[in-house]
Amino acid sequence: METAELRRAYADLLAEVSAGGFGPPPPGELTAEQVVVHLAANDELLAEATEAVLAGSPWAYYDARPTLRPQLDAMMPAHVGLAEMAARLHVTSGRLCGLVDRLGPEAETPVDSHLREGFELHIEESLPWGRMLDIHGRLHLPAHLEQLRAMRTDPR
Repeated sequence: METAELRRAYADLLAEVSAGGFGPPPPGELTAEQVVVHLAANDELLAEATEAVLAGSPWAYYDARPTLRPQLDAMMPAHVGLAEMAARLHVTSGRLCGLVDRLGPEAETPVDSHLREGFELHIEESLPWGRMLDIHGRLHLPAHLEQLRAMRTDPR
């Protein structure tokens, strides 16, 4: 994964969140706030796995906790708006990108990876960690960007 591409994907997503103007999601979908909380929590999981890879420790990546609605609701900070949640995502994404910058040959380290995002994205296998980060930057983040755009009440 090229860190520049990952940073660009986050910049696009954060720009969309900063623009605001989101309405309610379609039935069964996440709200804009839940999307941002999910991504920040996922960044923390990705950062933990990246730190383990850099340290040469075995690790498994499970993106289950931050995708289930009850867990997302429990992670939603009380009395905090979308701007504050976006600031948190800015911090978590910056930390992850900083760690990814340090990956060299370690990016080829196999990591048991488990990722499920609806019916569109389902991974249950050992992948080189760089490939998992590539999937995150090229598929996962853009999918949530489109999800946010679909909730926009003032289409640009």
